[in-house]
Amino acid sequence: MSGTIDAAGEPIPTSAVLMAAAKHIAARCRAENVAFIKCKKKDPNPEKCLDKGRQVTSCVLNLLKELHQKCPNEMDAYAGCMYYYTNEFDLCRKEQEAFEKACPVSE
Repeated sequence: MSGTIDAAGEPIPTSAVLMAAAKHIAARCRAENVAFIKCKKKDPNPEKCLDKGRQVTSCVLNLLKELHQKCPNEMDAYAGCMYYYTNEFDLCRKEQEAFEKACPVSE
């Protein structure tokens, strides 16, 4: 994997990066996700929930940026492992442990 950030220093939300950060996203972006799901259940028209969707996206991208600033080596190692092993958590437990130790899951 060539890296988890682009030339501008922004995190690239590949499936491996998102899977590696899944616990963090679930904890930190829960309110935004719940609001989006409630909106979708209330109104099936996709246009009605665009703002809620943008809030989820913004939360996730800000979180990825924060994680990459706090523990770039551990995040890159874990996301790289997930990429190499096609997002198989069981094959990346060592990297997951190091990542979660360096950047504990918090709300």
